[in-house]
Amino acid sequence: MSGNAAAVMTKPGFRKIEWLERDIAVERRPDGIIILKSRIPLKAYEKHIPASLAKWASEAPERTWLAQRGGADRQWRRLSYGEAKRTVDGLTQGLLDLKLEPGSPVAILSGNSIEHALMTMAAMQARFPAAPVSPAYSLMSHDHVKLKYLFDLIRPKVVMVQDGPAFEKALNALDLDGVTVIHVARPCEGIKSVAFADLAATPVTRSVAESIAQITPDTVGKLLFTSGSTGMPKAVINTQQMMCANAAMMMQVRPRDPNAPLATYLDWMPWNHTMGGNALFNPVLTEGGTLYIDDGRPMPGMIEETLRNLREISPTYYANVPAGYAALAAAMEKDDGLCRSFFKNLGLMAYGGARLPDDLYDRMQALAVRAIGERLVFYTGWGSTETAPTSTGTYWNTERVGLIGLPFPGVELKMVPVGAKYELRLRGVNVTPGYFRRPDLTEAAFDEEGFYCIGDAGVFVDPNDPLQGIIFAGRVVEDFKLTTGTFVHVGSLRTDAIAAATPVVQDALVTGQDRPFVGLLAWPNLQACRQITGNAEASFEDVVRHPEVIACLKRGLEAHNKSTEGASSMRVARAMLMIEPASIDGNELTDKGYINQRAGLERRAALVERLYADPPGEDVIILN
Repeated sequence: MSGNAAAVMTKPGFRKIEWLERDIAVERRPDGIIILKSRIPLKAYEKHIPASLAKWASEAPERTWLAQRGGADRQWRRLSYGEAKRTVDGLTQGLLDLKLEPGSPVAILSGNSIEHALMTMAAMQARFPAAPVSPAYSLMSHDHVKLKYLFDLIRPKVVMVQDGPAFEKALNALDLDGVTVIHVARPCEGIKSVAFADLAATPVTRSVAESIAQITPDTVGKLLFTSGSTGMPKAVINTQQMMCANAAMMMQVRPRDPNAPLATYLDWMPWNHTMGGNALFNPVLTEGGTLYIDDGRPMPGMIEETLRNLREISPTYYANVPAGYAALAAAMEKDDGLCRSFFKNLGLMAYGGARLPDDLYDRMQALAVRAIGERLVFYTGWGSTETAPTSTGTYWNTERVGLIGLPFPGVELKMVPVGAKYELRLRGVNVTPGYFRRPDLTEAAFDEEGFYCIGDAGVFVDPNDPLQGIIFAGRVVEDFKLTTGTFVHVGSLRTDAIAAATPVVQDALVTGQDRPFVGLLAWPNLQACRQITGNAEASFEDVVRHPEVIACLKRGLEAHNKSTEGASSMRVARAMLMIEPASIDGNELTDKGYINQRAGLERRAALVERLYADPPGEDVIILN
């Protein structure tokens, strides 16, 4: 027996999860369209999100719902379900006393916070849609164009900010006539506002209970904004039924063990994005778990906060982007205490935003085995803001990364053939009824059978065995042809190339439309590149020229090219490391942190020309 075979046979098993059965009906139509649907019906779910808060406030009033560090000593401030319900009712009464028009949105400009969560719940109890806006539109933008566009689109009558002075420029850019501004920490000079604490202290009357009783499954609970990758952001209607059904779907495919530790989460994902605001926030509330708000981020200078938190908090479920796992793995490889704390109660790891590199998967599994003697399933799902968001998931023990899984109960997945792959469309109780105040966009978003056209593409792992799942194959509109006539599937090439170039590359743009070969404009991972150079203070300008960084990039991409010999559509011929970060105002970077391929290529047209110049400049990396 070979050493490799022995290693496979002795590989530790996965920590046990009682996954839902993969019982998928497959309809194959004569025109090549395939419909996938779970034969297992969706279980009953709550009528609305506030019902879960009321349930746990009654059944476990002392249990911590939310916790966040604060104050000069950065200690945990904890909020129980009972305290939360009382505060939310006071805020609800305060909102009702404003006598706003029915359905008036409540805009929240700040990031994740306990007050953000409480205001969200109060808005829903008062039947005013909560509309969390990316803080980047207020704090990172110079022209506030997107913020003003969204403000004019939804016309909120209430705006909440965590700290007035921090949002002064953004607030001054808006027409606040007739708008009630609420501040948490400090008021903004020159702008009339109401203190959050004062609003929460409003004496509660029976009108709060009466308002909650009038919430229906079709009541709009949130307005969540798309990234604006194809123009200005759209306001997606999220009904109570959408959100409650989707939380039920996610919990049904992964039933919780009643004897397991209390559901505990540590998470940083922004609540203005559907993944943080719905896919994580709502299930925590539904199952009565505890959410620790992580003020860290998977980036240099901020990951330390996450690591500090994980030394104290042992989550039962953990989700992050690949860059976050890379930083976490590097820290745990040097810190056994951190490693043991992280894996102690962990049942599942989840990733999203990009494909998880194979070597990172292996490193995380090795750490799990070192800490607990078992491996953990890496889970991922797929969907969009319009689908509340998760419509498919990898709800089985799989070692393969890059999958989007199979449909949840209650979801139909339509696969329309487009060349060698399928355009994916969705229909189900978790799908939005449309876009707020944009009936034209709503009509264009659905096909003749009522399936939402998400714009993503996928392929089967095994066309003869759909139960093996579906692989994400990028955005349909991003693909292009080389001058040779070869079709380039941008989504799969981009994720494979980034994975191959790890840890040097953070993200990238794929080039080559109407060109003879594929190129890559890459953003360096500054922290990883600094480690390679041995210079902790190296700038972007320093690392992109450093011979060891370039050599590492070349090795990774040339290994990728060798693995795809004969496939010119997957071979990267040239690459360039970029100094300027992706721009939010330039529409290159979405509020979710994703790269807009189309906008990036347009904005960096000069770099594309340099990449294809003959002869190429010194900053162009030629690959074998």
